[in-house]
Parts: sequence; structure tokens; C-alpha cells
Amino acid sequence: MKRPDERGLAGGRVTLVVVLVLALLLGGGYAAAYAVAGDKTPRDTVVSGVDIGGMTPAAAREALVEGLADRTAAPLRVSLGDRSDEIDPAEAGLSIDYDATVAAAGTERSWSPSRLWDYFTGGDDVEAVVAVDEQALDAALTELEAGLGEDPVDARVVFADGEVSTTPAEPGRGLEPGSTRAALTAAYLSGDPVDLDITSLEPDVTDAEAAEAVRTFAEPALAGPVNLRFGSAGVRLAPDDFADALSLEPGDDGALVPAVDADLLVPLVEDATAGDGDPVDASIRLVDGRPRVVKAKPGISFEPADVAAAFLEVVARPRGERSVDVEGTVEQPAFTTADARALGVKRKVSEFTTYFPYAEYRNTNIGRAAELVDGTLLKPGETFSLNDIVGERTRENGFTEGYIISNGILKLDLGGGVSQMATTLFNGMFFAGLEDVEHKPHSFYIDRYPVGREATVAWGSVDLRFRNNTEHGVLVNAEVKPSTPSTQGEATVRMFSTKVWDIDTTTGERYAYVGPATRVLDTPDCEPNTGYSGFQIDVTRIFREPGSDEVVRTEKFHTDYTPSDTVVCRPPGSIKNP
Repeated sequence: MKRPDERGLAGGRVTLVVVLVLALLLGGGYAAAYAVAGDKTPRDTVVSGVDIGGMTPAAAREALVEGLADRTAAPLRVSLGDRSDEIDPAEAGLSIDYDATVAAAGTERSWSPSRLWDYFTGGDDVEAVVAVDEQALDAALTELEAGLGEDPVDARVVFADGEVSTTPAEPGRGLEPGSTRAALTAAYLSGDPVDLDITSLEPDVTDAEAAEAVRTFAEPALAGPVNLRFGSAGVRLAPDDFADALSLEPGDDGALVPAVDADLLVPLVEDATAGDGDPVDASIRLVDGRPRVVKAKPGISFEPADVAAAFLEVVARPRGERSVDVEGTVEQPAFTTADARALGVKRKVSEFTTYFPYAEYRNTNIGRAAELVDGTLLKPGETFSLNDIVGERTRENGFTEGYIISNGILKLDLGGGVSQMATTLFNGMFFAGLEDVEHKPHSFYIDRYPVGREATVAWGSVDLRFRNNTEHGVLVNAEVKPSTPSTQGEATVRMFSTKVWDIDTTTGERYAYVGPATRVLDTPDCEPNTGYSGFQIDVTRIFREPGSDEVVRTEKFHTDYTPSDTVVCRPPGSIKNP
């Protein structure tokens, strides 16, 4: 706004100009006025603070470029609530249209009296024409909203641990497009900070929509198991199992749509079956010291997508309607769950423990033999063979060197000590009332074993074999507690079945003693030994029906132990043959 004295001066100039104009016109100077005005801007024109009055279009454009350079290059400071940021005007598609600005300022060449009048008397304070690249500005606003705004949070339905829960929706905040464009365009020339208007962004999924999805899908889905039928095989999935595979995801229209994660669902089917492979026979194993049947698993070939689609088809149906057929190829196991249960492996029928002195080779070899024997299931009529189950005693099979009895004396060989497991197994079989098929006592008696009730083995020549001559299955459990330098080791065998016999035993007196000989050896593998006598002994196994005192039958085991010779070792090669 001009002050009064300024208005006075301006009025004087206008009067002077008018007088001169009239003089020129009256004097035939109209052509001269046209020549003076040309296509210049009116004399008092100011554009966004830059004086371009009386300039040619080219000069006016140059003056604007120079005068507005600092303002057009400066970043725009913007705020949305408590967050602020800066944007580059050029990257946001904002620029000055200098040609349009100069043209709008009145640079036309014309004989019109009004045009000539405007040139000599006119000119206003105007704003430069701002050009907007709409595509670039849209991109800048999107980026700005991402930095300053907050996305809305959809209401969610969560399945976990067999239960369903919801999380509430939360509105977001964003930019109001119209006012934001106008504010940025205005600030581009003024350089003032801009406080942008906040608009509320509504979530796609509301609390009401989530509650409806829970009522119509989530709660019915977790109301009971789902049965998938693959031909002759069925898989029953409980809600606790499949809950984590379920989800409700926003669809194209914002509504929650049921979905199932095949990567989580298919392993549940595979766990209940043998999956895409051969069927798995039922088995029996110890759980917390008691025999339990491990169910058989049919082999099923199927497409994961078919399983997922069929599952979703029925998972929210009412009880009694939650079964569905799924296309697949089924191969049933040869030994079924029913077969395993029919074996009657219900309780412990025998247990026996033997003890051994400390030696690392014993810990290794006896422990490895127990590992291979443990879990053996003998069906009715089947024969147990220690050599078949344990295999050859080699390093590759987990064995090491230890002492064995060979030709009546001690020698080092792979697998030494395995006879400890043979003796323990023999006694487990003995008190379970099973049939002795083959056993060979040690050639001389070893006092850590029960006299007359012990066995040795040698790969390829001497085996321990016994037959399950009952109508029930027999599960063999074997375990070893390793020895230490201060404690002896323990080997224990337990047998589980249906009890058929109460077994007692009697051991007779030793008789027919034979004294030891003395051997003097100079072989490199000589082991010294203090000998003792051999003898014979008889052990009787007594069979009674469980809970009865009446003897049904007896079985005699006769053992003839050879003497354990005294061995004296000499330096290798020191004994001369006569």
C-alpha cells in the first residue's frame, strides 16, 4: 500500500504523462507513442517482487530468471502435525513459466489506445506463473506422505495355538491432496514454511469386519477336527494342529478372505502318513519306561494344492460335515497299527543286569552292542540272533579292540567285551521264559557272570540265538551305564510282552574240577594270567504259570568250564624249540 505522499508524487507523474501524451497525440505523435511502447511491459510492472517495468520480453525474462533464482532453488519446508520434512521443488515438478509470466505482464505490441495507455500509465504487482508437472508432483506427494504420514492399520484375525484373537484397526493420517498442491505452489514463490492439512486415512479392514470374519469363519474353523480321506486312508487333523496354518487376508474389496498355508498344512498330513513315499510299518517303543504302539503310516501321493483346497472347503462347516475326499494314491503298510496292538506288548516280563570293571574298550563295545540291540521286536515264532542284529565287529560298525578268549587264553581283537551283552541278553531271555536256540558259555568261567547262565559270541562262528515261542510280541530294551576308573559299568536288558511264565532257577554244586596247566609263551601278543580250575555245573529253569505254585516244567542247562591256564610270558623269540 502506498503512503499519501507517494500517492501525491505518483499522481503528479500521471498528470505529467497525460499532458505529454495529449501533446503528442495532438501533435500527431500517435505513431511515436506506438514506437516507444513497442512490446515492452507496462512501466510499473513488478512480478513477485522483481521490477520488470518497461522491459522488452527478453530483458524481462532475463530479469525474472536472475531475480527469482534463489527462491526457486530453495527447498520447501513442510510440516504435517508434529513431523516435518523438506522437498526439492524441481523434483516435485514445480518451476516458473517465464514466457507465460512475461506475456501475462502485458508485452503485446498493438496500436490500440488502451494498450498504449497501459504502457505509459499501467503496471501491477503480480505473481509469476508457476508451471506444475503433475506426474512429478504426484510422485513427490506420495513420497512426502510416506515420510510424514502414517498408514492405517487393518483389523487382524490371528490364529495361534488352537485359538483365535483379533487386533483392532487404527486410522492413519495423510495429506489432503487439493490443499497440499495449493500450499506447495504458493510456498514455492514465498519461501514460507508450509503447515499441511491432515486427512484421516481409513483402514481397509474395520473392527466390525474382523468381528464378522471371526463369527462366520474363525470360530467355526476351530470348533472341531477335519478329516481328510485319501481313498482307503484317512488323516484326522485337530484344531491345535492346523490353527497356525489358517489366516484371514484382505481381499480386493477389503473383506477378509480365508486362506491356508500349504507349507504348514501339508507337513501335518505327512506326519500322519508316510508322506510322498513308502508306507511306514507300525512299531513299539518305550515311552517313559512303558511300551507304546507307534502307529503305522500309509504311503500317500498327493498334490499339496489339492489338500489345501479340500481343507478350506470343509474347515468351517458344522460338526459331522467336516470330512472331505482328497485325490491321492495310497499304499498301506504291511504291519498295521492293529497288528502291533494285537502283539500284546504290555508290561515288563524280565530284567537282568550284569556288571563290568572299568575299561574304555568295554564302554565302547558293550555300549555299541546295546545300541544296536535296543528296540528289537520279536514277533511270535521269530528268532533273535545277536550276530545278525549287531553285525560284524569292525571299526566302521563302531567297535574297537578289546580282550577276547581265544584258545583258552586272552587276546586283543575287535569287539572284545561284546560277550557281556550276550550274557545279559541270555539272562533276559532266560527269565522271560523264551526258548533257548543256541548259546555257548565262555570256555572258562569269568566270575562277574552268573555261573552256568552266561554266553559268549564270536562273529562268524559262535552266536546267541533264542526264539519267541509265545503268542505275544517281545520288545527288547538294552542300555549301558559306562564304567569309570572309580565305578563299575552296568549292562541291563529288559523284555516287555504279556507275561506267560513265572520263572525260578536253581544252581547246583560245582563238580568234576580240573586243575589249570601252565603255559610259557614268547609270542608278541602274550598276556600273562594266573590260572584257576575248571569245573562242571548244572542250572535248572523252573516254569510256573503266573501266580501259581505248581511247576509246569523244568529245563536243565549243563555247563562244562575248562581250566583257565596260567600263562607266563617271555621275551618274543626267547624260547628255543628243541
